[in-house]
Amino acid sequence: MIARMIQLSESAVTVEFGDTIDLRTNELVLAFTTAVDQAGIPGFMEVVPTYRCATIYFDALLTDAATIMKNLQTLTVNAAGAPSRPPLTHTIPVWYGGAAGPDLPNIARQAGLTPEEAGELHASITYRVFMLGFSPGFPYLSSVPAPLATPRLPTPRKLVAAGSVGIAGTQTGIYPQASPGGWRIIGRTPVVLFDLHRPKPFLLAPGDQVRFVAIEEEEFKQLAGDQA
Repeated sequence: MIARMIQLSESAVTVEFGDTIDLRTNELVLAFTTAVDQAGIPGFMEVVPTYRCATIYFDALLTDAATIMKNLQTLTVNAAGAPSRPPLTHTIPVWYGGAAGPDLPNIARQAGLTPEEAGELHASITYRVFMLGFSPGFPYLSSVPAPLATPRLPTPRKLVAAGSVGIAGTQTGIYPQASPGGWRIIGRTPVVLFDLHRPKPFLLAPGDQVRFVAIEEEEFKQLAGDQA
């Protein structure tokens, strides 16, 4: 495995581990991210992992890109042999369809399923958190069962409710905050994914696993009330 390093700016370097979205590439990214966090590189500020690469931010007043890339070289080689951390598995309850999932009927129809069957299919597998992005705590999960894959909305909604579960292409994800968004919304969870008042604000982390469990509207309201 030969990683590709790119100077992104005067204070950032990106390290690419592949050109595809797959488990092995993402594991390399996360092993490398952990190694960078623990390396104590002078001037290092933050490392942000994505599906297939990681960007390292540094203080340009204390170091430069050439020095950072030299320090990172050994870490990219070691990442290939680093063991993966045991994944944490999170169970996320979801109210599928109805007012919570306005796009589920169309997705189900395209798949030749009822909305209930489509919700069951979505909840039938374990998903991997490949990365967080878009908004604080938004998890990009892949991949949905093939019949549920669907493109984004041609025109994004101006407001998507916090906790909304959506599908875009083969990905599925959860909106941690109310925000605009173009994913097809199939349900909603009462679970809070991002809270600055918690010791760990982000509930999910790259490398974690997610299992969805279907709940009814009344249970959603009860759980949402408990979270308030």
